[in-house]
Amino acid sequence: MTAELVRGQNHPLSQSRLEIRVSAGTPMVAAATLGDEQGRIHGVEWVAHPGTPTLPGLEVSRQAAADHRLAVDLDAMPEAVHRISVLLALPIGVGGPSRFGAVPAPFVAVTGLDGTELVSYTVAGLDSESAVVALELYRRQDAWKVRAIGQGYAGGLADLFTDQGLAQAGQLAGGINEAVAQGVARSVPAPPPRPDGDRSRQPAAPALGPDQSGPASAPNSVPQQPTSPYGTQSPGASGQPAPQSPYQGGNGAGDGAQQPAPTSGGGIDYSHPRRQTSAPPPPPPTAPPAEPGRPPQPVAGDATGWSMEERLYNQVWGMFEDLARTTAAYRSAVDFAESRMDKELDQVLSDPRSRIGGQGDAAREAAQARHTELVNQARAALDRDIAQLTAESEVVEPALPPAFARWDNPAWHAYRVPMEIPMAVRLGDLHLPESADLRIPMLIRLPLERGLWIDSGRAASLDGSFTDAHDLRRLAMDTAVAHAARLLAVYPAGEFTVHVIDPAGSGAQALAPLVQTGVLAGPPAAGAAGVADVLARLTERVDLIQMALRGGAPDALPPGFDTSQQLLIVNDFPHGFDDRAVTQLRYLADEGPAVGVHLMMVADREDAAGYGPLLDPLWRALLRLTAVPDDHLADPWVGHAWTYVPPLVPPGSQVLQQVLAQVAAARAKHW
Repeated sequence: MTAELVRGQNHPLSQSRLEIRVSAGTPMVAAATLGDEQGRIHGVEWVAHPGTPTLPGLEVSRQAAADHRLAVDLDAMPEAVHRISVLLALPIGVGGPSRFGAVPAPFVAVTGLDGTELVSYTVAGLDSESAVVALELYRRQDAWKVRAIGQGYAGGLADLFTDQGLAQAGQLAGGINEAVAQGVARSVPAPPPRPDGDRSRQPAAPALGPDQSGPASAPNSVPQQPTSPYGTQSPGASGQPAPQSPYQGGNGAGDGAQQPAPTSGGGIDYSHPRRQTSAPPPPPPTAPPAEPGRPPQPVAGDATGWSMEERLYNQVWGMFEDLARTTAAYRSAVDFAESRMDKELDQVLSDPRSRIGGQGDAAREAAQARHTELVNQARAALDRDIAQLTAESEVVEPALPPAFARWDNPAWHAYRVPMEIPMAVRLGDLHLPESADLRIPMLIRLPLERGLWIDSGRAASLDGSFTDAHDLRRLAMDTAVAHAARLLAVYPAGEFTVHVIDPAGSGAQALAPLVQTGVLAGPPAAGAAGVADVLARLTERVDLIQMALRGGAPDALPPGFDTSQQLLIVNDFPHGFDDRAVTQLRYLADEGPAVGVHLMMVADREDAAGYGPLLDPLWRALLRLTAVPDDHLADPWVGHAWTYVPPLVPPGSQVLQQVLAQVAAARAKHW
């Protein structure tokens, strides 16, 4: 089974003779460096590149190409070599792209000589960099492992070699670029785009940042008319509130603006021939034949990806994008119809002659009729698109793996503790007012890049129906336990550890499933002493890992050091916290995610108002979720206010206890 790595993750290698295959989609340079125990390169003779493609136990490609195969024989490596870094760089001076942000994300796989894929890694998240350390093979106690690095350098190979301690970095980088320029005519071109079968869904907006905006439609002029992604002609989107994006950064409403809705044409086409992707798509699933005059039937997992899990993830993201776009088109059409009617009525009222007799009444009726016709046309297009997306959701939802599935999905009844970390986890559902019955899973990539804030305040209630503060706090803690249980369930045994701070013991009832099954690292910490102890241990952990990383020795940690991801659940903040504890929390929120320490706070913002601006950076660093439906999240394209629905366990269901029991049993065997 292939291990699909994320940045920073490692995996043991069971074979010594390997191939490293690179699929880039655009010509680039592949090289490798040999390093000692500290990762330092002793000289240019420790670098394999197109000018010097062969070293003992290592051979790289002789030219820039879209695809590479590097040969590695670990048994033939000199004893002084402890690290092998696989490098990728964009050619310089040949007229190609100059940064990785402008090309598809490279895909790197480590395979056996028979072609069996052992480990894979997609080098994503690069922008201005022109060189990157993709993978690292390293020796650890006479055994070899591979780690996904993904460290990019805007200064190219010269900066990369300098960072690895090579004195002749500039000269070597120049020699490699010269050798590549001489052989660039022989480079393998990128494959042409597939004319069909490409099921990927790609955001068409130029920027994916949250809370972006453009000018609203002028009331007395016809705006530019982007088309609905499903073929409905509609005007430019009017301004929308810009709450927090569920997939990007940002916290709270109104801190940004929006872009006009992206455009494309045609109805929802489940073959998606126009949507491009960086990864070669697998053979598309076979869809049931469509009846004449009806759209093709949707198929679960028909987006592009290297695994069914990735295809389902991309398909869910595409559904989210499609619903955002078609709703933006509908709202724009309604705004245009209203502005057009207002303009026509202004013209009628500005002429005194039209105010007398039935002429004015007729003009007003005609304007109202045109408004109604436009709105009805837009609504019909929206209803058609929602019906198609609903059909796709009904197919996709039952096919989701446990990490992506709701708690009432039958997939949880067949749950087994996984052997690998999934690429994402479900944190709830999203829907829009125009399509309240169509729920889109809210999937967040793993490992978590930021902590979570479960809002237990009354302001979190969408309609203000929750007035009992005690009930809302209990529901918020239930939501936190559901999130923690899901994270424990989707990680392999022993790779995710949960700590709890409950100063007054008010969350004992909600925490019972975690405590009784024994999946916590220890009993919930109570009182000021318990708070100080847990925070001190986790802060020390962050410091220790950071020192190891800065020293270039990430494996030089104390024997028996727990390398699992850590999650700290904090209930009833700020009760039981002094200034020192608050400072430590801020430190964990800022520095923890980068070294595998994550924060989940169950708190009411108003309760901590006494700390003033001291806590503002803490709130901004966390992704706000709620225990009740609330419309505080925004999409990255047009800033729709999406209603977030938390993933609570169905009343009376025992699925949470059953899953946690399996997690506890697997942890007992692991330790």
